[in-house]
Formats: sequence, C-alpha cells, structure tokens
Amino acid sequence: MVHRMIEWSLRNRFIVLVMGAALFAWGVYSVKKNPIDAIPDLSENQVIVFTEWMGRGPQLIEDQVTYPLVTNLQGLPRIKYVRGSSMFGMSFIYVIFEDDVDVYWARERVLERLSTVSSTLPDGVTPQLGPDGTGVGHILWYTLDAPQMDLGEQRALQDWYIKFALQNVPGVSEIASFGGFQKQYQITVDPNKLLYYRLTVPQVINAIRTNNNESGGRKFELSDIGYIIKTSGYLKSTEEIANIPVANQNSIPVRVADVATVQMTGETRLGIFDQDGKGERVGGIVVMRYGENADAVITKVKERMKEVSKGLPEGVKFDIVYDRGELIRESVASIKNTLIEEMIVVSLVVIVFLFHWRSALSIIIQIPITIAASFILLNAFGISSNIMSLTGIALAIGVIVDNGIIMSENAYKHLAERYALWQEQQKTQ
Repeated sequence: MVHRMIEWSLRNRFIVLVMGAALFAWGVYSVKKNPIDAIPDLSENQVIVFTEWMGRGPQLIEDQVTYPLVTNLQGLPRIKYVRGSSMFGMSFIYVIFEDDVDVYWARERVLERLSTVSSTLPDGVTPQLGPDGTGVGHILWYTLDAPQMDLGEQRALQDWYIKFALQNVPGVSEIASFGGFQKQYQITVDPNKLLYYRLTVPQVINAIRTNNNESGGRKFELSDIGYIIKTSGYLKSTEEIANIPVANQNSIPVRVADVATVQMTGETRLGIFDQDGKGERVGGIVVMRYGENADAVITKVKERMKEVSKGLPEGVKFDIVYDRGELIRESVASIKNTLIEEMIVVSLVVIVFLFHWRSALSIIIQIPITIAASFILLNAFGISSNIMSLTGIALAIGVIVDNGIIMSENAYKHLAERYALWQEQQKTQ
C-alpha cells in the first residue's frame, strides 16, 4: 500500500504539489479561526446551582437547601457526581457531567429538574443557575478610579450602568460586581416600643410591604379619550417609610417611626476589596462564556469600555487590575518566536548535513505545511492555541524533520545503488 502511494505521488507530482498548497492554505485559514488563550481549559464540565437564603446559618442551609437539591439532582442523565457546599446565607451545588456532554444541554437538564425540586424548598428560596462559564473564565478584572464618589455611589454606578453595558458584549457570560456598599433602606425595630404598643414584627413588615405597591384599576373613557386608572405607591424616601401607619389605637395611628428607626445604609458585607493598600475599590469581573475566544472577547470588552467611559461622571475612569490579554500576547509571541527559530535552525542543519538542495527542500517544505495542518486538527477537536498546544507543535518539529531525513536518505541510497548498477551495465555492454 505504501509503495503504491509513493509510486503514485512520484508519477503525479503536480497533483501532490497542488494538494500540499491547498492543505497549507486551509491550515493558514484555521490559524486565523483558532481561538487564542494563555492557558488550556482543564476544568470539569459542570453546572453550578446557586441558592441564596440570607440570615441563615450553614447548618440550616445544609439541611433545608443543599441536601434536598443534591439528592434530587443525582438522577440526571450522563452525570458523574454532584458536590454540595453550604455557607452563611448561601448554598452552592456543582453538578459534574461527562466531558463530551454539551454544556447547554446539561444546563437544560438541570433547569428541568430544578422546576420540580423548588416545591420542597422553604418559602422564598429560589435556586438559580450560575453563569455559563468555566473555571478559567475570569479574563478581566477592573476597578473604578473615582476619588470624588463614595463607595455606595460607585457600587450603584457599577450595578446600574457599567454592568449592563459590558454584559452585552458578545462572548461575555456575566459581569460580577464586587466591593462598595449596596444601598438599602434599613428599619431597626425597638422591641420595647413594640411591647408598649402591643405590636409584632410581622405587623410592621406587612404594613411596609402593602404600602410599597402599585395597583391598577381600569380604563376610563371620556370624550373619546381613554384614561388608565392606577395608584402608584412605591416608597421613595426614608420619610415616606417612617410615616407609614402600622395600626390604629384610640383613633391615633401608630407609625413606623414610633416603633423603629429608618435609615439609608449599605447591605451587610462579608468582606472588602482593597487595592494596593490604598483603600477600598468597587469594580467588576468579566466572565467569559464557554468555548469563546479569550483574546477576541477581551478586545471587544476594552472597546466597549471606551464607549462606556464617555457616559461616566467627571473624574471617574476604569483601572484594569488583571488582563489576561497581556499574558496571551506574551505567551503566543514567545512560542511564535520559538517556532520561527526552530524552523530556521532545522533548515540550516538539514542543508549542511545533506548537502543536497533538492533533498533539503523536500524536507523543509514539510515544516510549514505540517504546522499549518495541525491547526486544522486543533479546530476539529475544539482545542485553543495556548502554551501547551503550541509547545507540543514546537516539539514535534524535530519528529517531522527526522522522518523527512530518513525517507530522503533511504531514497538517495536506493537511487545511488541503482545508478551504480546502471553504470556497471553500461561498462559490460
């Protein structure tokens, strides 16, 4: 079989050259389409289920949330195992699927099962899926350099303007905010005053909840004009909350301000983000979607940041604290230089030792064609151009050249023997 292939190649050299050129062109196209990253994605094929139940201890979270979810998610198809983790106010479930399972198919199966499990959880507890990213999906970290704004204003700017703008970038799964204070109305109830007015905490909660609402009426038509009737009762300030009546005693309303203190404050925090020891900062983490090109996504995010900066308050600007794009460029440039150096050195060694330019040329041509063709296989198997894959290609150059030298020396030897035999036959004649 091999002899016939060699014979056919020798008889159809032009076709072989055209096929080699086509393979090289296809390889160059694959190089441009291959996703680029600094490190390979070796994380497991997992779906994260996140559940929040603030104010509860880890043991209660484990018994009431984590355990029911883990036991009900066990029977999913093509699943390897399920891990659970409980902490103060939060529960994390890691559903690990087989490596060849499509991540979005896996998310659909988990979502279907969650729709039946929710009825067994406590009231107000709703599990939700984590972002469709991987363990190496954190590609960019940034903070806000805003010396004239307090941490609450910075967090509001991040959550209600910057986050939504950056999350629309193609390839971005989530913008995770961190740092600062999340503003909220806080009502501190005095138990002694509740006892004096003979009220309970649920009564106060119910009064505030019913007054922070909007109800609709009907459409009223008058003189061919339609009027929409509704009542708008959303609370807009601490004064409005303080003036809400809780109960009536002897025709005198008991307000929230009579039994509690209302103030604007930040949500309870479990940690802070300090940058370079200079104080707290507010920022976000860009999480890349599964299977995307890290280098392309980072470039698009930076372009969007330039557009978002035009709408920021005066004196506010982005400060990028972690950028995998720099690591990607340095890694790829290092491997690229190594490949070029190896190709040049190998070509010189082949020419010097063989000292036959046609044999050397046939070996040197194999190097770029084989390297370009390897990217076709990288795309076929979904492997990105990273440190490990490019290093493997660089190491394989020696094997490529060795095979070419052996074949060339073998062919040269047989041709020399045939030539010597032909000369002897000519002398005898």
